Amino acid sequence: MKSLRHFFDITLWRLMPGDVIPIVRPLLAALKQVVLAIRFFTTQGVVREASALTYSTLLAMVPILAVVFAIARGFGYNKYIEEWFLDALSAQPQAAEVIVGFVNSYLAHTHSGIFLGVGLVFMLYTVLMLVSNIERAFNGIWQVKTPRSIFRTFTDYLAMFLLLPIILVLLSGMSIFMATVADELDVLIGIGWFVRLLIDVTPYVVMTLMFMALYLFMPNTHVRVRSVIIPSIVAGVAMQLFQMFYIHSQIWVSGYNAIYGSFAALPLLMLWMQISWMICLFGAELCYAKQNMEYYSFGAKTSDLSHRYRLLLSARLAAIVCRRFAEGERPLTALELSTTTSIPIRITTDLLYDMVDSRLLIEITSDEKGSSSRFVPAESTERLSVGVLIDRLEAQGHWAFHIDMQVFSSDGWRQCLRQRGDYLDRQRTLLLRDL
Repeated sequence: MKSLRHFFDITLWRLMPGDVIPIVRPLLAALKQVVLAIRFFTTQGVVREASALTYSTLLAMVPILAVVFAIARGFGYNKYIEEWFLDALSAQPQAAEVIVGFVNSYLAHTHSGIFLGVGLVFMLYTVLMLVSNIERAFNGIWQVKTPRSIFRTFTDYLAMFLLLPIILVLLSGMSIFMATVADELDVLIGIGWFVRLLIDVTPYVVMTLMFMALYLFMPNTHVRVRSVIIPSIVAGVAMQLFQMFYIHSQIWVSGYNAIYGSFAALPLLMLWMQISWMICLFGAELCYAKQNMEYYSFGAKTSDLSHRYRLLLSARLAAIVCRRFAEGERPLTALELSTTTSIPIRITTDLLYDMVDSRLLIEITSDEKGSSSRFVPAESTERLSVGVLIDRLEAQGHWAFHIDMQVFSSDGWRQCLRQRGDYLDRQRTLLLRDL
């Protein structure tokens, strides 16, 4: 076990593609991505995020489905949408029937004018809370510090709310059409089995496409399409397999139903939702690991760096930013700075935002999705020196408690503080742009 742990902690990350034969290289890259995704999944509080998303989903489920059912009624597909929803929640039949009843009651009250104002506000609040929680979770996975602007939040979410019901209605109509065609072909030509095979595969394809759209759209950063294909397939297949397992394992929870009765549908639904969100977020971790694999040399983490090495790397990054600004060149992104300095991207990002918090750098962001933030000095490069960087980074944070400052008034302490001040004064003569 000790040797195995040493392999996954150290040896695996020191293996370069040139160290193995060509046929093993894809397997080595895949193993690194999976290990990295598991490490992020277990250390970044993803389970906690899944719990928050489960709560938000429960609140927003009825309002969202009310919009979907209302649009479906306009197309004349309300019956088929209900069948689709009951089939999608086949693992939770009792909860699905209760939710459909809530949705129909919600639409009936809204149609009659009762609770229209309050219901609309509650619907918007729950939906926005759900989508903002999803965006926050995905931005945390992708190390994105800047959320969408208010304008882009409104336009992006509105487009999603309008397109999602239409897409669901079209998919439902397509499945009905394919089922009808399969029956006809089975009688006429005898190839209905092929169409039925397509119908059986359709849930996997639809789930994969939904995950692809989620992984591409939700993070407020540029996500490459090739980085989400395999993780989306993995998440889609895992979701369908989990659905099948949950349906076939209902006999195991019969005792749970005997104890809690009809109330058992709620905790079982919450458990099903939480596991589903965990599958979704693990797929997002796979996407991040796949796109940023080349920037995790030797498995370095910011928390592993010594204080002195953090200051050294921060000075290296700040020197490049200040020099390019002084020479009138275009500011660099975190990824470009990582490539220039060979510092892993996650460490680069953490150090840059530490300097932003310390008022050494400023992050310039664009309102366009896919455009990366760039970094410039927060003040004149004539004043930004090594001494200023050290002083501000070491002063970052707040006092957590009060202590008696009189103990630092002795001759020894005064000499210590004076020598530290002299050291910082000497470092202030070294401008970052000149390094």
